[in-house]
Amino acid sequence: MAVGAVVALTATACGPGTAPAKSGSGGGGSTAAAGSITELDYYTDAAGSAAWQQALSGCTAKTGVKVKRQSVPTDQLIQKVLQGAASHTLPDLVLADNPTLQQIAATGALTPLSQYGISTAGYYDSIVKAGTYQGKVYGLAPGVNGLALIYNKDLLSRAGISAPPATWAQLKADAAKLTKGSTYGLAFSAVNSEEGTWQFLPFFWSDGGDLSKLDSAQGAQALGYVRGLVASGSASKSVVSWNQNDVADQFTSGNAAMMVNGSWTLPALDQQKNLHYGVVPLPTPQAGQKPVVALGGEVGAIPATGTATQKAAAKVLSCILSEPTMLAWDKSHAYIPTRQSTAQTFARQNPELSSFVAEVETARSRTAQLGTAYPKISTALATALQSALTGQQSPAAALAQAQKQASG
Repeated sequence: MAVGAVVALTATACGPGTAPAKSGSGGGGSTAAAGSITELDYYTDAAGSAAWQQALSGCTAKTGVKVKRQSVPTDQLIQKVLQGAASHTLPDLVLADNPTLQQIAATGALTPLSQYGISTAGYYDSIVKAGTYQGKVYGLAPGVNGLALIYNKDLLSRAGISAPPATWAQLKADAAKLTKGSTYGLAFSAVNSEEGTWQFLPFFWSDGGDLSKLDSAQGAQALGYVRGLVASGSASKSVVSWNQNDVADQFTSGNAAMMVNGSWTLPALDQQKNLHYGVVPLPTPQAGQKPVVALGGEVGAIPATGTATQKAAAKVLSCILSEPTMLAWDKSHAYIPTRQSTAQTFARQNPELSSFVAEVETARSRTAQLGTAYPKISTALATALQSALTGQQSPAAALAQAQKQASG
């Protein structure tokens, strides 16, 4: 998933890796790896769940470690993990949305991956930062995702647009030109949650916005640009209630000529035989810039459950992060490999995902700058987005209020 629930830290914080082993973990003083482990993830959709199960089954065959899997809905995982951290009942391996990793690590429930010999060599720097808390790496992802501009080739052609937009000015002009009848030029999600913030961040960051100072002139300019797309009618006013699945539905039904969405939507688009689509990086304020998108995806982390189970979980996680498993998982789930050399191989094998691969180079971790303070910032920014797009406040006023909310 691109966006998971980011909630306030509710478990009591303590030093990382200090949680005692849970009873019955097979741990204690044993030095041998356990024969089975428990695992928790939020891959509940049919395709994603099947792909992840295939990855785990493959690693069981390679490591000899059986995996007892549990999946919960996205918005329930972080709360379940924080409760498990407080009661020392966490599973042996957790796949969590990357912006929640620091919250979990702050409880002291996780163990550094370095103690298992899991190296960060070759990974994108932003991915390592997303899994780092207080200087130690607690989580690594087998794949990541981001946002790009997905466009309907037929609708652009009929409108006389020869190439998809690369700049904000071109996006604005093309969206206006494509808006006709029941079809809007552009669709995106501005729902009042982390999902809305996640979709707005590429505009905010690419224009020089700073999460530590939400009310900067650059931030207001970015919000003003997005508001203008709605105010002009090039994007529907319903963007404030659409999640990303709704956006994809609008696109596939022909109600939007272009959409901001993630790589995970492509398998569903491919099932629409009459839909001819293309993918390009998100347009930027100026020509020649590279967009700064938020880094999405899940990181694998190993809670402190006991020596034997931790060793077994490390064997499984190492297998998940190996190149063959990484390539297979990312291909099946339309994610991007997290090691640079593997990602380049992946781009050559899957050219339809090359725009997403290119964006990983400049993608940014949402928690790298603010750590566990990010959820509060995200909530304030999502509220400002809603206020500005519904016309309740000007972009500058909405962000000024957001800064006060975030600082309070």
